[in-house]
Amino acid sequence: MAPRFIARQLAHPAGWFGRVIGHLMNRHNAGMNAFAVERLGPGPADRVLEIGFGGGVALRPLVQSGAFVAGVDRSSTMVERAQSVYAKAVAAGRADFRQGTVEALPFEAASFGKALTVNTVYFWPSLDKGFGEIHRVLAAGGRLVVGFLPKERMDRLNMPTDIFTTRAPDDLIAALTKAKFVGARLERPTPTTPWAAIVAHRG
Repeated sequence: MAPRFIARQLAHPAGWFGRVIGHLMNRHNAGMNAFAVERLGPGPADRVLEIGFGGGVALRPLVQSGAFVAGVDRSSTMVERAQSVYAKAVAAGRADFRQGTVEALPFEAASFGKALTVNTVYFWPSLDKGFGEIHRVLAAGGRLVVGFLPKERMDRLNMPTDIFTTRAPDDLIAALTKAKFVGARLERPTPTTPWAAIVAHRG
């Protein structure tokens, strides 16, 4: 199957094959998502936003935590899937899934105490706009966790550069600082783990 087709589906899952891609992403990225959710630390009193939830592997522990969980994804296929899988939580007013982009999050300012995004920063047209919008929807002191595969590892995959923009940790931390996040730090489960998470707080 053409690498560009796969890359496009990773960036924006659509249709039947998009659902397959979502399932594969869940399996492949389970460890990174679990680590990111752990660092986020959701609880029943929290309002949590996940940006680019894709196949929804992180949504399950977020919903199970008892938090109010909102999700934004640019893929209507993934939004419809989340609405179906978590229909009870949606009906109970404990979940809300919407189609949208990180550059224009469809939520009011200071709506959330915690935010999460995993394996999405490669597809953002602008780190400044993305982190600026996340800063807007987080309340003061709100926590953000960003899971990603750093540039040095991602470059080895030879993804199409017009679809994937590889991101170095220093670039993400600089953009977070510019967007007025504070205390940004890089974390890994072990020193040899290829992927990482950045934890920061809204200033």
